[in-house]
Amino acid sequence: MEITKETTMGQMLEYDMGIAYVLMQAGMHCVGCPSSIGESLEEACMVHGLDADVVLKSIQDYLASKK
Repeated sequence: MEITKETTMGQMLEYDMGIAYVLMQAGMHCVGCPSSIGESLEEACMVHGLDADVVLKSIQDYLASKK
């Protein structure tokens, strides 16, 4: 699965629960919140004042390290 800024939080977590750790390290501590599941990565980053490109890179690095 290719993760983009448009990928929803729910899709990412369904794909790989390890992404939750990456998101929490970035400052998103409400990863399991029901309202966040439908948000895109970009929307969630905006709400938390995070740079979506930086968080996306962290997720991509995590996924690449598993290969």
